[in-house]
Order: sequence, then structure tokens, then C-alpha cells
Amino acid sequence: MDKNTNPMSRLMELAAPYKSKYILSVILAILGVAAGLLPFFVVSKIVLLLMSGETSARVYMEWCGIAGIGFLAKVCFANLSTLVSHTAAFETLAEIRLRLADKLTRLPMGYMLNTPSGQLKNVLVDRVEGMETTLAHLVPELTANICIPVCIFIYLLFLDVRMALAALVTLPVGLLCYKGMANGYEEKFQGLMLRVRKMTNTVVEYISGIEVIKAFNQSANSYQKYSDAVLDHAAYAVNWMKSVQWYKSMLFTIWPSVLVCVLPAGCLLYRNGSLSATAFITCIVLSLGIITPLLNAMNFTDSIAQMKSVIGEICSVLDEKELDRPTQPIAIHSSNITMEDVSFSYEKETSLMENVNLSIPEKTITAFVGPSGGGKSTITKLIAGFWDVTDGVVKLDGTDIRKIPLEQLMDQISYISQDNYLFDETVLENIRMGKPSASDEEVFKAAKDCGCCDFILKLENGFQTLAGGAGGHMSGGERQRIAIARAVLKNAPIVILDEATAYIDAENEALIQEAMAKVIAGKTVLMIAHRLSTITDADKIVVVKAGHIEAQGTHEELLASCTLYQEMWRAHIDTKEDAQEV
Repeated sequence: MDKNTNPMSRLMELAAPYKSKYILSVILAILGVAAGLLPFFVVSKIVLLLMSGETSARVYMEWCGIAGIGFLAKVCFANLSTLVSHTAAFETLAEIRLRLADKLTRLPMGYMLNTPSGQLKNVLVDRVEGMETTLAHLVPELTANICIPVCIFIYLLFLDVRMALAALVTLPVGLLCYKGMANGYEEKFQGLMLRVRKMTNTVVEYISGIEVIKAFNQSANSYQKYSDAVLDHAAYAVNWMKSVQWYKSMLFTIWPSVLVCVLPAGCLLYRNGSLSATAFITCIVLSLGIITPLLNAMNFTDSIAQMKSVIGEICSVLDEKELDRPTQPIAIHSSNITMEDVSFSYEKETSLMENVNLSIPEKTITAFVGPSGGGKSTITKLIAGFWDVTDGVVKLDGTDIRKIPLEQLMDQISYISQDNYLFDETVLENIRMGKPSASDEEVFKAAKDCGCCDFILKLENGFQTLAGGAGGHMSGGERQRIAIARAVLKNAPIVILDEATAYIDAENEALIQEAMAKVIAGKTVLMIAHRLSTITDADKIVVVKAGHIEAQGTHEELLASCTLYQEMWRAHIDTKEDAQEV
């Protein structure tokens, strides 16, 4: 989609599936407008009857009945219009959120890592929710608020052109005030949204890091950062409102003052005999109905102006370049993996990897070691398809993974990291995510196979125990073992272990190592390890440093030929000996 497209056009594109409902809401709104004009005519008619000396109560009751019918019809049509438009609006918001969520699944992992979670939350929740007013109320209510004064003005033209023009004298003066109020609006609104995003990210950071903040007694500093963001947002908004307050006050004072012009002009024309009493009274009553709808419509112009920023934020996600994958599955007969002259960088940043060549035969264990930040995780994530390579090619069974549908590629891989995420669901459902079609019995078997059953059954509600947000009700070792059970259930031919036991205590590590042994049996395994003693039996060890493969071979071969590996091994052995002495 073209990023330069008009924001309202983009909005209509997003709302296109519910176009018929919006049209129906407009029709109902127009009918409500037509019915709403009846009371104005009735009031002018009753005033004229009073002036003519009419004394029959029946006549007045009939006209009051007509006014009542018009009022009730207006209320009914307006409510029906609003009901239809709200239904369409919430369906549109659901559609937008689903499209955003679906889009995120197809974006490179680099985008997710580089974009603050608070910013994405702001777009998915706050920005989308902020469209509700525009979608639900703009179409029917703006239509009605514009139609009422237009219809009244046309009728006034038929009564008397001079009085019609007199009723509009305050309009251009008010528009000048509105112009002053709207001056620089877009830039000021962008500044406000910048502060909203900063405040949202600060709030998310503050809440997410509250444990660290308390543990290291950083409450004052962290709260100050949070407080500064909140106060900066508030001060900016207040200063903006102060700068336009004079214009706004003048606008709401001048625009409704139509009688200031209508009464003198009408009196003058009536006295010189060029305006009848009937027309004069009707013009007075009807002119009062011109400005109030326009003031209501003005509220929507503010929403329309904001939509450029809101739609821009939403479409910045929808327009983000996604992983280019086909949809038709292909035949995959083995889990042989190769990397040929692979280079990688995040967009225009410095290259993180250059000319990497690697061959991983199926059903072998390949371990990646090296200094922190050297590129070990990047290699495994490129193989998993989390990013597209900048140059070169990653192949699975001889096929470029970019030619494999993303869903099919994900079916081939179980990825277990050091910080696995659990959803706020039951333990049963968290494990079942490895294979959504699995029966309860299959889930129980997977948990039993990896040694999870015992600790799960000891939980408050067993497999029906809620894991909590991000698995907050579970310990780190429990979360990891549930994630491993998920991988066992998935039973993918390729298993990637990204420092899966990095932050686990010795007791849990032994249990997890035993569980992982069942996950990797007969699989193609890629293992990132920080404890070299755990990978000495690997079929191949790849030493990665600064985005290059320094060396590769078995443990014995690397001890004999790779200086960096020798240094790492000595450091590891020294650390183990120090720990044993302690």
C-alpha cells in the first residue's frame, strides 16, 4: 500500500469490508435529519398562529403532535444510525487489530526486537481504540450535523435571500478564529503523540522492571524518569490548550450569536415592508438551528486531523517490509542445513555477519561457542527464518528457506531459548501450543517423557494451573521444563537450543539436561552453550567471533588447532575448579 495515500483513503480501505453498514448508517442519519427539521417548522407555525389570534387548542395540539412525531422519528433514526455505525466500527477495529497481529507474525524478528513493546502496545490498543469515535460517530453524525444547517440555509434562501445571508454573517468571523486555533495543529499533535509514546514506553519499562528497581533500590531514579515523562506530557498538553484558549473562546462566543445580525436585519426589512411577519418569525426560529450543528461538526474536524497521525502509526506497521515467503508447501525430505556466503545486517546498520559458510548434516549435534555478541544466536535465528539474510543463502534440504512457506518452516523447527515465554493459560494449554491438535493424552505423555509430570501434578491445580502473565506463577526452571515439554510434543526434526540452561541452577539444570536429551534424540540439533563441558561430545563445534566462523571441528580437533577455543576451554576449566574449591 502506498504510504503517501490520503489517511482517510487508507481508513476507508481498512473499513471496506463493512462499507454497506456505513452507507446504511448515513441513510438513517439523513432520515433523522429530515425528521429533526419538523420541530423548527412547527415552532415557527405556532408563533404565527399565536400572532394571528388562533385560540383553538385542537389546532395547537395537532401541531405539537407533528413536532413530537418529528422528534421521536429523529431519535429513532439517530439511534438506529448510531447502532449500525458502532457495529461497523467495532468490526472494523477488530479487523485492524487482527491484521496488525497477523502482520507481526510475518515481520522479521529484528523489527520486534528493535521496536519497544510499549510502542507496539500503543498502536495495537490505544491508537486503534482511538479510531472508534471517528468510525462510529464521524460518518452518521457528521453527515447529520452538516445536512441540518445546509437544509435550513436552502430553505431560508427560498424565504428571503437577505435574511439567509444575515444568518451566516457570524460564520466567516468564527472561521477566522477557528483558523487561529488550528494553526500548526499537525506539528503540535505530532509533538503530543511523541510524548504519549515516550510516556507509554516509560510506564511499560517501569512496570516490567519493578523487581530490579526494588532489588537495587532504584525506586527514586526510576520513578523520577516515569514522573518526568508524565509531567512533560501533561505540561505540553496544557500549554497547547492555553495557546488556543482565546481563539476557542471567541469561536464559541461569535458563532452562536446569529441573532445579533438576524434581528436587526429582520426588523429593518420588516419595517420598510419588504419582509413579511411570517417570513421574519420563521427566519428567527430556523436561524437558531444553523450554528449548533456546525459546532458539533467542528469536533469531528479535530478527529479527522488526528486521523492522519493515527492512521500513519497503524500503517507504519502494516507497511513494514515482511519476510517474503511463498504459500504453497514444498517437499522436504531431510533436515540437512547449509549456509552459503551468508552476510547479515539490520537494515543499514553495520554488518553483523560476513561470508559465513557452514554445513550441518541431519541428525547431528552442532554446538556454537564464542565470545558474547559474536553472532552465535544470529546464525541460529537466520536458520530458523527469523530474519532474511542480506547476502548469500540458507538452505534446508537443498532449498533456500525463503522459498519455503513460513508455517512449513516453523513446523520443521523447535526453538528453545534461555527465556521461554508462557501465556496466561493453563499448563496444559501452554504445552499444547507445541501441537494445537494434540489430545490431552498426548500432552500428558509429552510431559511425562521429559520428566515434567511430577512437578506439574504437585501444582495447585495440576495441569489446569494457570501459568500467569509471561509465566509469572512459575519458577524459571519450571517455565523451562514446560517449554521443553512443548518442544517434545511438537516433535520437529530440527531443535535449536539457545543457551537453554544459561540461568538455571545446578539442580534444575540436571533435570532439564535429562529432559532435553529426549527432545534431541534422533534430531538435527543446533546448540548454543556457555558451559563448554556440556558440548564436548557434539559432532561438530563451531567457534564464532565477530560475525565470522573462526574454526569448526570436534572438541579434540579444536583443542589442537584453535587458539580461541583453547583459551575458552582453559577459562571454563579454571572456573569449574574455582567453584569446586569454594
